[in-house]
Amino acid sequence: MEAALAAAEARTEPIDFELWVTEKADALLRFAYVLTGDTTLAEDAVQDALTTACARWSRVSRADDPEAYVKRMVVNAHISWWRRFRRREAPAADPVRTGPPAPDGAADRAESDAVWALCSTLPDKQRAAVVLRFYEELSYAEIGALLHCAEATARSHVHRALAALKTTLSKEGAEDA
Repeated sequence: MEAALAAAEARTEPIDFELWVTEKADALLRFAYVLTGDTTLAEDAVQDALTTACARWSRVSRADDPEAYVKRMVVNAHISWWRRFRRREAPAADPVRTGPPAPDGAADRAESDAVWALCSTLPDKQRAAVVLRFYEELSYAEIGALLHCAEATARSHVHRALAALKTTLSKEGAEDA
């Protein structure tokens, strides 16, 4: 401790900052590269440390070991960068697809719209009978009860509706060909 104090007292004239940087810049860059693992980050950390050191050079130059002092500044600059950017801007990992992409439902929606458009062309009782039979999956007896008609009449409504839909689809198919 006394040797360090004696060395500090013996150094009465301040070290020139530019001369010191010229001598130590390569060593500081190597140190920063080992610390950061990236050339650009190393250069940024050294630049930040030297900017701070220049502003405080009268105090830094009086330290026992100005190089160790500036190296600690490089470490602090890197830690500050890491806290500021790395935690906030960590890119999310690309999602890993484990199966085929999910369908967007557009084709199903278009088909459903086409079916409802066809059903809207049917008379009310036939449309109701088809919906109750195939959408609600009711029996003919239940359909008759809901439509206030006999079970045979409910069967007739469904049969006529399907025949009309078949005819319409056949005509549309012939027109498309």
